[in-house]
Amino acid sequence: MAKRKTAKTPKAESLLVELLTEELPPKSLKRLSEAFADGVVGGLREHHFLGARAKTETYATPRRLAVRVSDVIATQPDRVVERKGPSAQAGLDAQGKPTPALLGFARSCGVDASNLERRKDEKGEHFVFQTKQKGEPLARHLAAIVETSLKKLPVAKLMRWGAGEVQFVRPVHGLILLYGSKVVPGVVLGLKSGNKTLGHRFLSNGTITIKRASDYEKTLRIQGKVIASFDERRASIVRELYKVAAKSGRKATWNFDKAQELLDEVTNIVESPRVYAGDFESSFLEVPRDCLVASMRQHLRYFPMVLMDEPIKPPPLLESSPPSGKLLPRFLFVSNMHPADASQIVHGNERVLRARLSDAKFFYDQDRKTSLSDRVERLKDVVYQSKLGSQYERVLRIQKLAGEIARQVHASVEWAERAAYLSKADLVTDMVGEFPELQGTMGYYYLRDSDPQVAELVREHYLPRFAGDELPRSADSISVALADKLDTLVGIYGVGLVPTGDKDPFGLRRQALGVVRILVERKNIPSLDILKLLHFSASCFPAGVIANTVVANLHVFILERLKSYLREHKDNYAPDEIDAVLALNPTQLDEVLPRLRAIKKFRALPEGMALAAANKRIQNILRQAGNGDVDKIVPAIDGALLQEDAEKELARQLGEVSVKVHPLLSAGNYDDALKELAGLRGAVDAFFDKVMVMVDDESLRTARLQLLAEIRREFRYIADVSRLQG
Repeated sequence: MAKRKTAKTPKAESLLVELLTEELPPKSLKRLSEAFADGVVGGLREHHFLGARAKTETYATPRRLAVRVSDVIATQPDRVVERKGPSAQAGLDAQGKPTPALLGFARSCGVDASNLERRKDEKGEHFVFQTKQKGEPLARHLAAIVETSLKKLPVAKLMRWGAGEVQFVRPVHGLILLYGSKVVPGVVLGLKSGNKTLGHRFLSNGTITIKRASDYEKTLRIQGKVIASFDERRASIVRELYKVAAKSGRKATWNFDKAQELLDEVTNIVESPRVYAGDFESSFLEVPRDCLVASMRQHLRYFPMVLMDEPIKPPPLLESSPPSGKLLPRFLFVSNMHPADASQIVHGNERVLRARLSDAKFFYDQDRKTSLSDRVERLKDVVYQSKLGSQYERVLRIQKLAGEIARQVHASVEWAERAAYLSKADLVTDMVGEFPELQGTMGYYYLRDSDPQVAELVREHYLPRFAGDELPRSADSISVALADKLDTLVGIYGVGLVPTGDKDPFGLRRQALGVVRILVERKNIPSLDILKLLHFSASCFPAGVIANTVVANLHVFILERLKSYLREHKDNYAPDEIDAVLALNPTQLDEVLPRLRAIKKFRALPEGMALAAANKRIQNILRQAGNGDVDKIVPAIDGALLQEDAEKELARQLGEVSVKVHPLLSAGNYDDALKELAGLRGAVDAFFDKVMVMVDDESLRTARLQLLAEIRREFRYIADVSRLQG
């Protein structure tokens, strides 16, 4: 009996691609490495080189981008390639002979027209050319795949080096294309592929040979003294920070409050991290904590040390911030060197920090010689935006708007206006000139002794600064924070500087999200109408400066931010539930969440989705009757014109329900209001079963349309339930 032949399993190995470069930008290294890996893997998949069990490992150090992909096939599988040609109608004339279009298509395929296949699909019948394409080796495509992935990297500025025309974000010195243990020949960025790389700039010597793709990480660690994995390097730094900090006492630790971004940046600077501790004079602790932390973090990438009330157990990685603790005259820093005697490195960093803290102390002492109120006039010389005037003019607008909001939320108008007037004065201080991120914060420190209530409002008026940041707490601080954000939105949007794509230089999306969060999440203030606030803010600008359409456009812009906010909400609202509520273009944003909760409960009722479908039917009928204008029919109930028992019963029940619903709406009790409306299901079903709406009698037709319009209006006091999907 003859043996049965089995199909050969394609040979598969791990593939390593490494680009050896000069030091890459630390703030974008992780993003570059992920995009590089995505590009390489995407190219391999597109060219059919990925096996079913392929896994990707991404590596990124200051001097290399690398990706290792398992289960890569050496040769593409043979496959059938199809080309779709002209339709049968266009390909054949009245006598059934090939047209020039069909002959041209056949010629481009290298065959006679008679060899083309005719096939039908959902678009009709057309001609198809099929050919079997033999699989090609990886070597024929890999270099082009890597080149293509490099061209797609999110790099703002490229550079040239040497005498060539090759461009990349930094000069490139080496290329590895290693399939298993074999080098895949190819040229990328003018470099021939190989299997050699370099290790740590100071801790290793000479070139390093990577014998197998699977040995990459291990070889670099042992021979090159390099931790190739970003995540492993970051975790190593965190462990060392805890370990070194613990030597200063059980309750001493590094200040990991809001330090995640700094951790990422430091990880991108070193290839073999080592953490050391240094000290500074305790006299510097007289300077505000924020100034010291900014000096250490922003300029020197140091980690301040703090003394906690209780010992901190080191988790693998902290993503949330604990209480920040008391600042110690001690700091930690991450080095890329491992000397036997680290004293010189420590003393050098202490000397650098001492100079920085001396500058901070000098700025702080000098700034306090002039009061903030005396600095406000200097804002006349600070341009806010060329079409919107100076920061001083902006302060006067914010002051006026903050006072108006304070009146509406029953806050202190005096404090809100005073804080708004002083809110930008620290922009002309030496400390903020050196550390722009401390604006608002320094205003707080310079006011806290003389005017503590106003100082707190100045500190909080920038909140929230970013997604997930804390919100201003009191009604007073909310008044100033909202005024600041609304003035930015109305002014910048009003002169046409609208965000496009991913470009938003003035942070309008962030400002709009801040407005949304304050109005939606803060329960300690009365309800505010965003449309009225926008109109008031616009009235504070001189005539002709901002566009007349800015208020309407900004309302839409803010609702778009609200939609994004709701889609990420912890209560997991469905997209159609969000659309149902936002379709009404709400102006009191604090009512959106209660309405959403009610809609979620309504759709779970037995009557819910049936009434949603009925509302959709009502909307279609009204749109047809209004020639496309669904709001053309005036809601009303004229019982004298109604004839059928079903429509009279519906009108009666609707009148009774309406009496119950409106007090519930006034109380914000949307749950019970929708439950009452759900009771109309039987009458609505009977109406559609037994009553013809579009009759010839015009007065009767109008009465029935008005009845439907009244039903629609009752639901739309809460949401457009017709948008709910079954």
